[in-house]
Amino acid sequence: MFTMDMGAPPATDSSWAKAISHAPPWAESPVFEVLSPKQQMGPVVFASPHSGADYPQSFIDSSRLDPLALRKSEDSFVDELFAAAPDMGAPLLRARFPRAFIDVNREPFELDPQMFADQLPPYVNTRSPRVAAGLGTIARVVCSGGEIYNCKLHFDEALGRVNTFYRPYHAALNRLVERTRRQFGHCLLIDCHSMPSVAGPTDSDRGHRRVDIVLGDCYGASCDRRLSDLVRRSLCARGYMVRRNVPYAGAFTTRNYGAPQLHVHALQIEINRALYMNEDTFKKTPGFTKLAEDLEILIAGLIQSRGAAM
Repeated sequence: MFTMDMGAPPATDSSWAKAISHAPPWAESPVFEVLSPKQQMGPVVFASPHSGADYPQSFIDSSRLDPLALRKSEDSFVDELFAAAPDMGAPLLRARFPRAFIDVNREPFELDPQMFADQLPPYVNTRSPRVAAGLGTIARVVCSGGEIYNCKLHFDEALGRVNTFYRPYHAALNRLVERTRRQFGHCLLIDCHSMPSVAGPTDSDRGHRRVDIVLGDCYGASCDRRLSDLVRRSLCARGYMVRRNVPYAGAFTTRNYGAPQLHVHALQIEINRALYMNEDTFKKTPGFTKLAEDLEILIAGLIQSRGAAM
């Protein structure tokens, strides 16, 4: 069975399932949704980990930022851009919680010790480049660089978020990937994201205007080149400027699920937000409809190919 390395176990004798049944007060909405097709028609799974917009009131109260500023890390409307997938025969997993609250595209415990009032357990990764940028599992800043919290956190807070949000999300994604691999013999996971049109202060390409779409396949390690080429050709045919792996080669999900030798391929898609939304007001623009229609063509092509390149 395909499994993903979830890192060190939480420092508690409670399972994440028990954590869900005794959810803390800030767990005010469902953790995620799986939009399933009536019948899965191809070996493709779509996931949107950063489009969640259910902001717990207690999180807002603990932040020095206003609610609009907190949304700077959000991949707004990405789940809606790929909403055609279930009707066309592919499942779509979407997080309901916001990225600024907990980022499931990180290791389970990438934490900045300067954010916490107590000492972190030894299994916590405190030295990753993501932590250094302030964008660990529990982020210190939003993508625009603004500091999120008005006081230090305690590790129990991070542990609760990991148990209640992170682990259930990845358990659901792992089930979708493994079920698809068993049914079709292989699986292509499309991890769906958006990016600011101009790189921000925490980005390696800060200040630069970006192309329309970036495909991340970890430089070929997470996905067969023929599959990423199939996606690139489809998008280029619709008039988009597409780049591969720069500035986003793929993060935790792509690296940890992508295992071509096990017939599981993972490809990250980053979409320039200026194509479909106003980045200041968080409102859709007329470009949203065209982009969604073009992505529907991409989705149809991937499903109809039934993994011919895998």
